[in-house]
Amino acid sequence: MNPLLDFTDLPRFDAIRPEHVTPAVTELLAAANEALERAVSDAVPADYEALSAVLDVATERLGRAWGAVSHLNAVADSPALRAAYNENLPRITEFHTRLGADERLYAKYKAVAASAAAQHLRPARQKALSNAIRDFVLSGAELQGPAKARFAQIQERQAELAQKFSEHVLDATDGYAYYASEAEMAGVPDDARQAARQAAQAEGRDGYKLTLQFPSYFPVMQYGENRALRERLYTAYVTRASELGEPEHDNSDVMRELLALRQEEAQLLGYRNFAELSLVPKMAESPQQVLDFLRDLARRARPHAERDLAELREFARAELGLTELAAWDLAYASEKLKEKRYAFSDQEVKQYFTEPKVLEGLFKIVETLFEVSIRPDAAPVWHPSVRFFRIERNGQLVGQFYLDPYARPGKRSGAWMDDVRGRWARPDGRLQTPVAHLVCNFAEGVGGKPALLTHDSVLTLFHEFGHGLHHLLTQVDDLGVAGISGVEWDAVELPSQFMENFCWEWEVLRRMTAHVDTGEPLPRALYDKMLAAKNFQSGLQTLRQIEYALLDMRLHAEPGSHERIQQVIDEVRAEVAVFPPPSFNRMQHSFSHIFAGGYAAGYYSYKWAEVLSADAYSAFEEAGVLDVDTGRRYRQHILEVGGSRPAAESFRAFRGREPRIDALLRHQGMA
Repeated sequence: MNPLLDFTDLPRFDAIRPEHVTPAVTELLAAANEALERAVSDAVPADYEALSAVLDVATERLGRAWGAVSHLNAVADSPALRAAYNENLPRITEFHTRLGADERLYAKYKAVAASAAAQHLRPARQKALSNAIRDFVLSGAELQGPAKARFAQIQERQAELAQKFSEHVLDATDGYAYYASEAEMAGVPDDARQAARQAAQAEGRDGYKLTLQFPSYFPVMQYGENRALRERLYTAYVTRASELGEPEHDNSDVMRELLALRQEEAQLLGYRNFAELSLVPKMAESPQQVLDFLRDLARRARPHAERDLAELREFARAELGLTELAAWDLAYASEKLKEKRYAFSDQEVKQYFTEPKVLEGLFKIVETLFEVSIRPDAAPVWHPSVRFFRIERNGQLVGQFYLDPYARPGKRSGAWMDDVRGRWARPDGRLQTPVAHLVCNFAEGVGGKPALLTHDSVLTLFHEFGHGLHHLLTQVDDLGVAGISGVEWDAVELPSQFMENFCWEWEVLRRMTAHVDTGEPLPRALYDKMLAAKNFQSGLQTLRQIEYALLDMRLHAEPGSHERIQQVIDEVRAEVAVFPPPSFNRMQHSFSHIFAGGYAAGYYSYKWAEVLSADAYSAFEEAGVLDVDTGRRYRQHILEVGGSRPAAESFRAFRGREPRIDALLRHQGMA
């Protein structure tokens, strides 16, 4: 039995092998192609239910199997799996491109929409139908002849390039190691030192093995006293996958080709640039509106950022003897300034955030506000450290999720939520409950102790869990608009950023902290210092996010940008950055969000959705942070409706008005 062809329940991750991929994809593609031909024939009437019973069943199975392969490719990369993935990626892309551009199927959907029965479809189904028709147009269904063939070529090549971009970043990250001496490790926290020591010993090496994996890299940047070591690691980190590193991992040509192909795709569909095309299914109406929004926010943040930087420079000069502040000094000097001003360090705080206690606290908030229970569950997993949970309401299963918390070689960096399957009232009458992946890259516990999370890591966990709740708590039964499906990309960060706010509440933190050695909860005095430091350098941080968002929007809104990527970056930095990085910084070469992660001309959505999430959270500030009635309204108006109506409508239903920027500025100390 091929485990990728077993749809009886959850994916058999422990049994999936690279050699299963091609036979499974071959069989599922044949079934999907057969379903497509049947769907467009006279045998299937122009009826939503009839089309779904034939086509959605086949394509959903293909999606679930390929989703399992893609997931393993991201969290358990191996040469054999990568080869199997790359062999089949063009076949999957070709099918979806052809499906989305099939004029016979497009005509059938238009006939469904024009029928008398369509007026009586439930609202969620009407939204799914209108999205489908819009997506046919965006997928080239109205193109003819050579233009249609070229569109298909572009899709296939883009998928190949995005995968290559990801591989280059992963390989450049995994391929770097520096073995530091005892003296070089001065100032680095004990847990990070211990992990580095063990990593070196595991290879039979002396010293401390430092890598570009974030749990290894960042403690050195933040606490390491050896400036030369910080410079060495910083340089390696910001030149990953660039022309300044290993040639075989250089993403320069990949980026150029991707941008050129996206521009060509947009023009084929009648848009002036890719940014215009990208915004069609989003809340924002035009690239100019996004640029104006970002520049307005930059204008508000700039005075705060300039003050942050002036303070840091003066402190570094007077207290640390750094007459010239360099990029590799920023995290170190900032941590020292924060310690001096607020009399605490991230390292001190971390001792209270043990992973078991944080999870217990997170689950308690979710259970209280959203009237569910979260329990451990069992499922086949791809690594021993992965856990599985179920969410229930009144004894009924609502959804399930995998939690993969730790960094390791062969696992993509960063944190993300992905769906395993969506909620769906299947044509055969069964209700399919949703399942999600929650993936982070924390440092594992050492010396028999639980993993310790920085407060930033706690924010990351809550953020991804917010995405998970959006997917898992949906009550929509139509696959295309259930959970996160069909939600405008610039609203999809609302539930994730919303959850981060709880990490700053005393009522929450005192219950989700326990010192790793004493078990004592976070002291109120330390919490007060954290809160006082909450907006420490928020001006600088806001400008950095705006820099990335402006870069993304300009690269995709300006035809010809593929020939002057570095020039666009330099112009953006000249416009908004108060502390431009060194000329060798190549952050764009590992900017996976926009080159391999679906955020092309969409990175602005973090800031856009932050306006929505801060305003949504202010309802809880008004009513009480753990107010169950407000939680119920938020769940019903935002989480449960998923993509079944426009996000702006969902927001108005919850808040009773349009969103305002005031809460965001207040939360970030810039009001």
